[in-house]
Amino acid sequence: MKALLALEDGTIFRGRSFTGRWETEGEVVFNTSMTGYQEVLTDPSYCGQIVTMTYPLIGNYGVNETDVESDRVHVKAFLVKEYQSYPSNFRSRKSLGEYLKENGIPGMEALDTRALTRHIRLAGAMRGVLSTEDLDPASLVRKAKASPQMAGADLVLEVTCRTPLLWHEGKPVPVETDLDAFTWPEGNKKFRVVAMDFGIKYNILRCLEERDCQVLLVPAQTDAETIDRLNPDGLFLSNGPGDPAAVTYAIETIKNEIGRRPIFGICLGHQLLGLALGGETYKLKFGHRGANQPVKDLKTGRVAITSQNHGFCVDDDTLKNPDIETSQMNLNDNTLEGMVHKKHPLFSVQYHPEASPGPHDARYLFDRFIDMMETYNAQTH
Repeated sequence: MKALLALEDGTIFRGRSFTGRWETEGEVVFNTSMTGYQEVLTDPSYCGQIVTMTYPLIGNYGVNETDVESDRVHVKAFLVKEYQSYPSNFRSRKSLGEYLKENGIPGMEALDTRALTRHIRLAGAMRGVLSTEDLDPASLVRKAKASPQMAGADLVLEVTCRTPLLWHEGKPVPVETDLDAFTWPEGNKKFRVVAMDFGIKYNILRCLEERDCQVLLVPAQTDAETIDRLNPDGLFLSNGPGDPAAVTYAIETIKNEIGRRPIFGICLGHQLLGLALGGETYKLKFGHRGANQPVKDLKTGRVAITSQNHGFCVDDDTLKNPDIETSQMNLNDNTLEGMVHKKHPLFSVQYHPEASPGPHDARYLFDRFIDMMETYNAQTH
């Protein structure tokens, strides 16, 4: 079935659908990972985006029941050079095409993904429309120009949990009371962590649980007074989609929580922390999305290969407080990748240390969070 992708600047890409008839719109971006397409599809940070995979053959190991990062697929559409409809893997339970159809997500193949990626690198990420219904290029370009901009978009409200959840033995469990009446369950976990859910990935929660943490997920709109009543050992700020500057309610909460308990932020959580500390954010030309981004720790000189997925960045020139220290930098473009505070127990990174399927170079950051909570508890109790 013929399919067209039209970008807002008038560029047209032709291909075919492997998921049936559809039409959708979103910001067109690319991911450079060779594996992990199921994790990409279910990462809430991709909400509102049409994702192109630069690796040419996608679908060869199928889809399984465990390699998911949330409870549903979040991408608006999935673009590949060559779709493999007959997967071969002992863990596979269905094909990628079947998985996308079940979730109502368009899949397009046989387009020139190298040309599309190069175009985005040169011109920047932009809005696009994919369709098998409307094959008029001029009509699709008009639709792309009329679609919502990513800048200024608060997409967190589309992906955050609606009610509190406890992460227990590898899965989210609904909390039967509201947060005002919540009490931490008795158990053998050493640390109690409140995770502000801006679109959290399951593997972050797995990493925390493995380190003896009882994790309570709370909606993104949760205020500081509620978090104070919960009195956790630490506060985690999750990844998520959209423009961080639009998530004003979370910025205010974080601002009020600084200095009250240890804080660890990842991706959007890092950006929101930067805004709460008085900094500013800006939109990158085409973002960082893939599993091969080199990041240097400025204190140790160590370089980690990291997994990333973000289109916005904290402007380190706007962080005027001398107590805020840039801890890590991206070696490709020198953008800010990490922050620490000299007085308060907090730190954050732009990339994903929990990355699944990998790389795992930065998993030690979860241990750093544990050490920070342990030290803080010893000093205050």
